[in-house]
Amino acid sequence: MKNSSLFIVLAMSAFIGMTSCGDPGGGSNPPSNELPEWYYTGGELGTSFLTASTCFRQPTPAVDESGMGQAFNQGDQIVEKPFNTMPTGTRSGLGPIYVRSSCQHCHPAYSHGESVPEGTYDAAEMGNGTLLVVYNPTTEAYVPWLAGMPQLFGAEPFKAPLDPDMITVTWKVATDRHGNTFADGERYELRYPEVKIPKEAVYVYNQGYRDPDGLLESETYVVGLENTIGVYGTGLLDAITDEDIIAQYRKEANDKTPDGQPMLRNGLNPAFWNGGFQTTGYYKNDPQWGPKRFTYALTRGPILDAAGANAIWNITNVTRSDRKSHYLDLNGTIYAEYASKDPEVQAGFEKYISQITTEDEHPEWFTDDKQQNVYDYLTSKNLPVEMTDAEYTQVMVWHRGLAVPAARNVNSETVKRGKELFSQIGCDYCHRPTWTTGPDEVRDPNGFFKSQSDMPRYPYQKIWPYTDMVQHKLCMVNDIRTGWCRTTPLWGRGLHRKASGDSYDARLHDTRARNVIEAIMWHGYSEQSDAYYVTEKFYELPKADRDAIVEFINSI
Repeated sequence: MKNSSLFIVLAMSAFIGMTSCGDPGGGSNPPSNELPEWYYTGGELGTSFLTASTCFRQPTPAVDESGMGQAFNQGDQIVEKPFNTMPTGTRSGLGPIYVRSSCQHCHPAYSHGESVPEGTYDAAEMGNGTLLVVYNPTTEAYVPWLAGMPQLFGAEPFKAPLDPDMITVTWKVATDRHGNTFADGERYELRYPEVKIPKEAVYVYNQGYRDPDGLLESETYVVGLENTIGVYGTGLLDAITDEDIIAQYRKEANDKTPDGQPMLRNGLNPAFWNGGFQTTGYYKNDPQWGPKRFTYALTRGPILDAAGANAIWNITNVTRSDRKSHYLDLNGTIYAEYASKDPEVQAGFEKYISQITTEDEHPEWFTDDKQQNVYDYLTSKNLPVEMTDAEYTQVMVWHRGLAVPAARNVNSETVKRGKELFSQIGCDYCHRPTWTTGPDEVRDPNGFFKSQSDMPRYPYQKIWPYTDMVQHKLCMVNDIRTGWCRTTPLWGRGLHRKASGDSYDARLHDTRARNVIEAIMWHGYSEQSDAYYVTEKFYELPKADRDAIVEFINSI
């Protein structure tokens, strides 16, 4: 039963739909009681009804119902524009080294990152949300001399850990067993990125650092790309119960094919499931906070300790009361050691630090030992706070309060046919269409937020994200680090081009797929892929049915 506030929202959305935002019904504009439940992607409390270029920027109905509209708008203003290196004021505190200067650099219009063009990796380009991943090919661990998300900029006098002008991206073409051609003659292309970072682009190498593993000197490290995902709807995923996610793991671990074989060719990632709910190791799921649910690698969760809470700190290196240290490198001290020995950094440090603090507050950064001053500052765990608690609260209200756009063209016969086929060939096994949220008890492992009234909440909502919240392997060329990747939610992704202005859909973890067809066919490139048989079924469909599935995916 829809409440009165939702009825008002629906009435307004119907008017908008008849004017500037398109027709949800795919023909005549139907009454709201004729819309299927999957139209309301985020349920009653999490769906917005705007499909224009600002579609990912809308607050959920829960934001207004909880009286958090002003906090949401203030959070939006903080994340909308670049941070700066000024010592005080809103959006101040950028650096001393950083990945990007704003949220919108990686999330254009709060969508996922745009497709990466061939050539020099332009980290300063607005919309380039594809981050670099540099790791050891033997252990698959991040290299110790860079951060997991390597910084590409420095605030004077500090130098960027990587020189982005020396990084290149080349797009290669892969040919599958079908010769990239459907049986009816329609062709598709499969491309993948090859990224090169010469050792001379690494700041600490130029300062004399030598990698004990020899990867840096021999340039045998692997470089990959990982694109950001849209930040909308994240609060709804946070509201799914731990018990339901664990039940999904248990189901997939036990599911069999008709001939008695495991449904998933690669099983489940043993870091999360080893005959039961795994709670040990690097990716451990803390029983108190439940299974991880955010990032490709499932390293984050719940939302108040997830990607957004982390990124507003480590992407910009803007400190706050619960994060009073700098994000430097995996080791934690390598950049600090070599930057502190740099004569140019030493020469400019006194001017830099005098703008941030005083000698009375931090005498350890104002001694006669310039090298030690720099090192102590970079490695300090008690840095001055640059983002206030009020600002951080507003950012998280905004983050948890972003709505999911309603599905489009839901009464189109082609879209309805595509929805049926999506299920028939098995896409809905990993891209599970729907979940129902629980009581949505807001949790914060950092202890910053202590009241349930601090955040917008989404109790008992039927939502349609099209993800099982579990990792799988697609076994692609130049695959994601470790090969394990969380099933990306499909909701809203068909609006990426409209929202961001991107020329392509930029699907999959590194933007290799420029459209839905390429994304699907990459799922079955390898016979070892968990989605191999489903992709083969898609390949065998006539063109009209393939097109229907594409239209459906773009509509949700």
